[in-house]
Amino acid sequence: MKWHSLNGFKGVRYREHPTRKHGVHKDRYFVIRYQHEGARKEEALGWESEGWTPKRAASELSKLREAHRLGEGAKSLSEKRQLENEKREADQLEQEQKTREEITFADFFKDTYAPILKTTKKPGSVKAENILFEKWIHPIFEKMPFTNIYPIHIERIRKTMQDAGKSPRSIEYTLAIIRQIWNMARRDGLIHRDSPTKQIKKPKINNKRIRFLSHDEADRLLDNLSGRSKQLHDMALLSLHTGMRAGEVFSLTWGNLDIEQRIIYIVDAKSGSRTGHMTEAVKMMFKSIGQGKPDELVFKDRRHGGRIKQISSSFDRAVDALGFNNSVTDSRQKVLFHTLRHSYASWLVQQGTPLYTVQRLMGHASISMTERYSHLAPDTLKMAVKNFEKHLNHRDKVLPLQKSE
Repeated sequence: MKWHSLNGFKGVRYREHPTRKHGVHKDRYFVIRYQHEGARKEEALGWESEGWTPKRAASELSKLREAHRLGEGAKSLSEKRQLENEKREADQLEQEQKTREEITFADFFKDTYAPILKTTKKPGSVKAENILFEKWIHPIFEKMPFTNIYPIHIERIRKTMQDAGKSPRSIEYTLAIIRQIWNMARRDGLIHRDSPTKQIKKPKINNKRIRFLSHDEADRLLDNLSGRSKQLHDMALLSLHTGMRAGEVFSLTWGNLDIEQRIIYIVDAKSGSRTGHMTEAVKMMFKSIGQGKPDELVFKDRRHGGRIKQISSSFDRAVDALGFNNSVTDSRQKVLFHTLRHSYASWLVQQGTPLYTVQRLMGHASISMTERYSHLAPDTLKMAVKNFEKHLNHRDKVLPLQKSE
């Protein structure tokens, strides 16, 4: 391989391609030679067919010599290429970050959050979140990227919901949805600051249901339901005698039951799986239905045969017929299907069942949820002290104070 020098272009050399031509002469490959840190260095540039010329090669060499003289910038082509690659990668990352930051809150919900939501939460929760998003969040955040959202926008959503008469629980739920979406976007690098909901004062919530049925009311309700629908009657009896939620009743399969041992395995419940226990009435109710396959639902949708999605309106008609909700305006005092579960817990506490036991039977995540029923056993502490006093030994009696001499 023969290298050629060029008159007027000191430090620039080239070699010719053995066969390939560029224009009227053979294609030429250019290199430059220079001193770098006391040693002779040669670096390749490229082919003339790729755009390299003697003048361009000389210009590149001149830049490197100037960098050496001033002590600034890249002092070799390899260093220059490395810096250019790093700059190109940095520019690309900056552009990608800019593109991510331009994604709107609404688009992220639709394209990322909602698809994941369907795989991680129950259908009821998915539906509720979509409704709240479309109704209250989307009108404010429709075209806003995360970088433009601040607490003032969250306050606007809260005020809009308050003015519309929405409950504190609904407002809190909506703020929780915003927080979850924000945290997912932060995880994905779309935003780097905390959710603006952190700076919003949570609305005070008091939705503790205080209405429970007396035993007489419960009997009257079951009698009325039995005349409307045996299945609805049986589901109500089950909730009333075990404290099971409507969703837990809907999901119950025959494989979850040990009728002879009177045990119900309540799986995948709101606060984890737990064990329920049948009363004799519940045991006989299950026997009256007839045994099904282990994976078969105990209670099925009458139209489609699948899982029931909500309590039949016949329940509300029965409550109306009995007048339980007449003149009742406080939603916490209204009788709903959930009142049956609440009644079960209330009866247990009234009968002196320890709150810890009630917690286990109800499947409450914490004892604080069970303590709402503590007022139904006002004499419990007094009885405990009396019981303690009754078992005191006579030697534990308090002696009179002796006067000092």
